Amino acid sequence: MSMFCYQCQETAKGTGCTIKGVCGKTENVANLQDLLIYTLKGIALYAVQAREINLVRPDIDKFIMESLFITITNANFDKSRFVERIQEGLVLRDGLKQDIIKAGGTISANLHDAATWTEEAAQFETKAAVIGVLATANEDVRSLRELLTYGLKGMAAYAEHAYTLEYQESGIFAFIEKALAATLDDTLEAGDLVALVLEAGKFGVDVMALLDKANTTTYGNPELTKVNIGVRNNPAILISGHDLKDLEELLIQTQGTGVDVYTHGEMLPAHYYPAFKKYDHFVGNYGNAWYKQDKEFDSFNGPVFLTTNCLVPPKESYKDRVYTTGVVGFEGVKHIPDRTEGKAKDFSALIAHAKSCPSPTEIETGEIVGGFAHNQVMALADKVVDAVKSGAIKRFFVMAGCDGRMKSRDYYTDFAKALPQDTVILTAGCAKYKYNKLNLGDIGGIPRVLDAGQCNDSYSLAVIALKLKEVFGLDDVNKLPISYNIAWYEQKAVIVLLALLHLGVKNIHLGPTLPGFLSPNVVKVLVENFGIAGISSVEEDIKLFMA
Repeated sequence: MSMFCYQCQETAKGTGCTIKGVCGKTENVANLQDLLIYTLKGIALYAVQAREINLVRPDIDKFIMESLFITITNANFDKSRFVERIQEGLVLRDGLKQDIIKAGGTISANLHDAATWTEEAAQFETKAAVIGVLATANEDVRSLRELLTYGLKGMAAYAEHAYTLEYQESGIFAFIEKALAATLDDTLEAGDLVALVLEAGKFGVDVMALLDKANTTTYGNPELTKVNIGVRNNPAILISGHDLKDLEELLIQTQGTGVDVYTHGEMLPAHYYPAFKKYDHFVGNYGNAWYKQDKEFDSFNGPVFLTTNCLVPPKESYKDRVYTTGVVGFEGVKHIPDRTEGKAKDFSALIAHAKSCPSPTEIETGEIVGGFAHNQVMALADKVVDAVKSGAIKRFFVMAGCDGRMKSRDYYTDFAKALPQDTVILTAGCAKYKYNKLNLGDIGGIPRVLDAGQCNDSYSLAVIALKLKEVFGLDDVNKLPISYNIAWYEQKAVIVLLALLHLGVKNIHLGPTLPGFLSPNVVKVLVENFGIAGISSVEEDIKLFMA
C-alpha cells in the first residue's frame, strides 16, 4: 500500500485508505501528514521535559496546536505546506533541546527516533513510509494511540479558535504534549492508554468551555434567530469553515462596498451571535453541509473563503474563486496570509474579486431557526421544565455531530422524521443539515429542533444536560430523558465523544459506522464500560430509545 489513513468515518471500506484518501488527499500528502505528527511527538518529548524545569516556549505550544489542526480531515491538501511545517518543526525541536541544556537540564542518551531524526526534504516521504500508523504492530495499542491522537487533533482545533480570540490555558497545551509523548512510550500497555484517552476527555471539556467563553465574551451569547436562506441581487462572498474572527474582519472590510456576505456549512451559527447582527450586508446562509460544496460553490458565482476545514478538492469550474487562510490549503488556490503585528487580515483582493462576479444564483428560499446555545435554552428553562413535567416533551435526542457524503447518512433524516411528536432534537455541528429544513413543528412554542451552533458549540449540549440534571434533582445525568444518537465524521467529533464520556454520559450511539480505528478489543472496552453502540434501522432504534 502507498499510504494508510483511517482517521475519518468515510475511510475506504471502513478499514483504511491505502491508495488515495476518500477525502481527496494524495498518498504523498497523507504520508507527510504522518511525518508531521511524528515530528510533533519528538518535539513533545522535549516539551514535557522542559516544563519539568519551568521552561515553556509559547511558540512551541502554538506550533504543535496549529500542526495538529492542519492534519485534520479536509483542512489542507497542499504538499508544500507540510514540507515547510516539518522543516520548521525540526528546527524548533532542536532549538528546544538546546534551551533545555542551557537551562541545566539533562538530555537522555536513549531518546526516541522522533526526537533525533533528521533528513533533507527530498527524503521526507521515504522516512514517512516507516513511521506511519501501521508502524505500531500491536492492534490494540495502535488503536488506542490513534484514538488519543485524533482526540488531540480535535482538541487542538478548538484550542486554535480560542487562541485566535486571545484565550488560552497552559494546562491544555501541557496535556497535548504529554499525550503526544506518551504515544511513543512502548512501556505503556492498553490500560495505561485507556486512562490517557479518558483524561483527554477531561481536557476536551476544558477546551470547549474555553472556546465557549472566548466566543460569547467576544460576540455575545447566541440567541434565537431566523436565518434567511435566499439571496439578494448583489455581488457577494461566501464564507465557510468555523473561524468567527475571520468573519468579523471580513464584515468590517466589506461594509459600504456593495458586497454581501453569506455563510456556508458550519458558519451558519455565526448568525446567532448579537455582534454580527448589526451588519446589514450579512445576508444569510447559502447551501448546506460541506460535502455539497462542489455544486453550491459553482452556483454561488462569487468568491468562496475557507477559514478552516472542511474543504473538498475544488473543481476547475470554481477553483479560481476559492481563497483559503490559516491551516487550510490546496495547491494552486489563493491563500490569505495570517495577521501580522496585531493587524487584521487583508481581504482587499477577495473583495475586489467579488465585485467582478455576478450575484449568487438562488437555490432555495425561506428561513431556518437556530441560536439555542446553553444561555438561550436556560432562558427558556421554565418552559422546557414545565413541558417535561406535563408530559408534553417525553424525550430529548442529542443528534449532534457531522454530515457526510455516504448514502447511509439519510438514516438521520429518516430518524428525525420518524421521531414521535413529543420529542425534541438537540443538535450542534453540520449534522443539523440532515433535518434543520424539515417542518417538524414545535411543542408549546419550543421548536422541535434546537440548534446550539457549530461542532465547536457541542459544549452547550453538555451544559444543558447538566443544568437539567440539577433542575430535576437527579444524581446521574443518565437518568434524564435524553438519548444520544450522534453522527461522526472527523476528529473534532472524537474529542466531543471523549468529553461526553468524561462527563459520565453512557449509552451513546455512533453512526453511520463505528470508527475504523477502533480494534475489536477497544470496542469491547467502550461497550462494557460506557454502553457505546452503533445504529441499526430507524424503526428498531426509535423503539429502543423510547423504551
